[in-house]
Amino acid sequence: MREYVVAILGATGAVGHRLLNELEHSQIPVKKIKLLASQRSAGQKLKFHQQEITVEEAQPDSFTGVDLVLSSAGGTVSQQLLPEAVKRGAVCVDNTSAFRMQEGVPLVIPGVNDQELSQHRGIIANPNCSTIQMVAALYPIYQRWGIDQIIVSTYQAVSGAGQAAWDELLSETQARLNEQPAKAQILPTASDSKHYPLAFNLLPQIDVFEDDGYTHEEWKMIHETKKILFNDQNSDRIKVTATCVRVPVEVGHGETVYFVLKDKSATASAIQGEVAKTPGLVLQDDPQKQLYPQPLLAAGKKATFVGRVRADQENPGAFHMWVVADNLLRGAASNTVEIAECLVRDDLVRVIK
Repeated sequence: MREYVVAILGATGAVGHRLLNELEHSQIPVKKIKLLASQRSAGQKLKFHQQEITVEEAQPDSFTGVDLVLSSAGGTVSQQLLPEAVKRGAVCVDNTSAFRMQEGVPLVIPGVNDQELSQHRGIIANPNCSTIQMVAALYPIYQRWGIDQIIVSTYQAVSGAGQAAWDELLSETQARLNEQPAKAQILPTASDSKHYPLAFNLLPQIDVFEDDGYTHEEWKMIHETKKILFNDQNSDRIKVTATCVRVPVEVGHGETVYFVLKDKSATASAIQGEVAKTPGLVLQDDPQKQLYPQPLLAAGKKATFVGRVRADQENPGAFHMWVVADNLLRGAASNTVEIAECLVRDDLVRVIK
């Protein structure tokens, strides 16, 4: 059996730690692991199979002899280093937005469209965390009845904005409880001129605004969904729109998903049945027992949780559901490692010209 030299780029970050843990419990036979991060993080030690590994500064030559790269170090770093890794013969699974919409780069959710991996040219993109859980939950429904339209509203945890934003939420919360002022410096997005507190608040802005009034996060959900389902980010075969909101939750994105089916014969109970039998999905849907997905209960779990499935009373063939998943695990590390497992399974850990 072939064994692989695997590098984790961004190993010291929140997703990087989870990548390391997921890899340790994966089906990938690891011959050697390299942990790569920024200069300031170099020298830290992390454990893999009880062995202490020293984190190295990521440089182009760091990828010499590496077969597989799992990356979550930010878009700029990915743009700079992953092409260098490919030049040196590595196949890269990237967890940033750097390559998602690039022509020839597969955007993959295993179990949905992993057949696209055979077309890779060295880089595979992991979709946005909010897109992953929505499409994973909808896919078995789409396969059976077809979907004409999706309208999604998200309730996204602060950890999706990075560790600094997470820390800021906690400090704002403590300050508010102590009746002290707290100055926001990061959210909604660090690059914007204005910043607002998230503690005891909701922010209807994730990422920057586009010219049409949608945020880039909303743009990603719309166009990533189309690329995943039809390999065309501008496909007119499905209508998708999104409103994305940052909420004061640490880990776990929630989404209200409204969808209109092509086949009007579907019922809520039939949809629940499709969800319940789909690997990776967990149905939590019993209103009489107040059973429904919650971020607190989803944190630390790899599944996507679905509940509140119900028919729209005004529009035949339309339904609502509530979808929750751990954005750092299901929406990032787990999907990335599952892509890598598919590459190993299908003997695709090689640069395809």
